[in-house]
Amino acid sequence: MILDKLLNALEEFCPLSYAEKWDNCGLQAGRFDKEVNKVYIALDATGDVIKKAGDAGADLILTHHPLLFDGIKHVTDRDFTGKRILEIIRKDMALYAMHTNFDVAAMADAAADMLSLQDQTILEVTGEDERGLHGIGKVGRAESPMTLRETAEAVKQAFRIPHVRFYGDPDARMEVLAVLPGSGKSEIDLALKAGADVMITGDINHHAGIDAVEKGIAVIDAGHYGVEKLFVPYMANFLKNCFPELEIFLQEEKEYFTEV
Repeated sequence: MILDKLLNALEEFCPLSYAEKWDNCGLQAGRFDKEVNKVYIALDATGDVIKKAGDAGADLILTHHPLLFDGIKHVTDRDFTGKRILEIIRKDMALYAMHTNFDVAAMADAAADMLSLQDQTILEVTGEDERGLHGIGKVGRAESPMTLRETAEAVKQAFRIPHVRFYGDPDARMEVLAVLPGSGKSEIDLALKAGADVMITGDINHHAGIDAVEKGIAVIDAGHYGVEKLFVPYMANFLKNCFPELEIFLQEEKEYFTEV
């Protein structure tokens, strides 16, 4: 299959117009006319991911996070990012990123469904097209009220993660949940305005956590990776359904940090 045809399907599913203006989604490196038979799917284009994709003979690395965010002036083996780009080109692979366009088109829906949220609404509307309103994050009702501690346990089970942190009274009653995979501290006020009892997201620092509780909303920090890792199996299923002839390789689920 020609890469350009594959990218057309990805961009019909997750239009590049859905991406935030600061983001850099799309083809990061590679040839549009490249023949693609093997795809390696990962959250990030780390050096380890690029090596494993090359060892697998992958033609395309499909990631959630872009390798290239800002402008790059030099591509050399003495530059952290340049070294990765050189390796991708040397192995004749392509790199494609689906970041905030995937967040809008699929990520929040998938996360909310994994939590079995009812009466779902968009947390932050970012646009509207023929499909209707779209945006990032979701707000919905739990199937039954739970304490904050029970909600944290439910998040662990839903996303298959070993640990979460939470801010708030462990025994407080949680009925309305907001979820925003990735880094969502800047949307906590929106979750509060939407009537959420708890915000489920990642990258919550000390001040964001304690300030949220004082404002009247609990926070569950499931980690940036913890929820967003759903991208890998989600896109594997998408590609298998659309292009069953492709051979798909998945990044192994593994936290990037170690707790002691």
